[in-house]
Amino acid sequence: MLVLVAPGQGAQTPGFLTPWLDLPGVEDRLREWSAAIDLDLVHYGTKADADEIRDTAVAQPLLVAASLVSSRQLFATAEDFTARVGATAGHSVGELAAAALSGTLSEAAAMSLVRKRGLAMAEAAAVTETGMAALLGGDEAAILPHLEKLGLTPANMNGAGQIVAAGTAEQIAALVDDKPEGTRRVVPLKVAGAFHTHHMAPAVSTLESATAELSVADPHTRYVSNKDGQVVTSGQDLVRRLVGQVANPVRWDLCMETFKELGVTGLIEVSPGGTLVGLAKRALPGVQTLALKTPDDLDAARALIAEVTSAAEAGADTAAPAE
Repeated sequence: MLVLVAPGQGAQTPGFLTPWLDLPGVEDRLREWSAAIDLDLVHYGTKADADEIRDTAVAQPLLVAASLVSSRQLFATAEDFTARVGATAGHSVGELAAAALSGTLSEAAAMSLVRKRGLAMAEAAAVTETGMAALLGGDEAAILPHLEKLGLTPANMNGAGQIVAAGTAEQIAALVDDKPEGTRRVVPLKVAGAFHTHHMAPAVSTLESATAELSVADPHTRYVSNKDGQVVTSGQDLVRRLVGQVANPVRWDLCMETFKELGVTGLIEVSPGGTLVGLAKRALPGVQTLALKTPDDLDAARALIAEVTSAAEAGADTAAPAE
């Protein structure tokens, strides 16, 4: 079974969209979305520096746009996607890309919503200087009480020995100086706020209003939620989860457990891929993975899709052997 995943904030790098513009129709689509949401995606994806694309209001639409245009190169239609992909999920803002890929939101609606999400979260982040830091290695039983002692929130439970803490700048600095026993490293992240914590509560009401008039459909492909790793079958429930998730922890560890339970054999992370594939390699041994970074990776991605699809079809046509 193939799982398609979309990355979250922090995956963007300067110029990462440049090679995608050489593909037919990509620049036109990006310019169409840019006009609709009043943000020049082409400029920010090709010419802007690291500080400019670190801005939450820029980074989030940029990431969702990249995930959508890159996935379009792999699947011609929604029917093709459903036939080949067993489940989809996104990390944090990547959930909006997954919501569009699963058919719950149109691409235009996902882009409009992510623009509002980015602006609302940037506004919430501006109230207090906050940030996030990844803890690499260590035991969850030791890490969580240590974070609580420092007043930090475990905002991303990523699995594979990685927890991301979030809080004020002072709390993050204290964590860097006083890491939990057994943790190898504490790495401050290039994000502009304490996402998925109470600091983002003001953004929740903004998104509730923004989603009130959305046209929503039930997903045509299994959608695995960051809230609890559960498969969501209702479009309305999916959108409610998207709204609430802004101020609640991302449980990517539980998402990967669900992938395992569903029988994942292949996992592709759409552009700008890399982070989630790294986690999958440690948490899902034996699963074939591919990070779609540039168009140069498309042939390998298509080959993996064909291999997993062929294996699934062969398995469906073959009776279980006698013991």
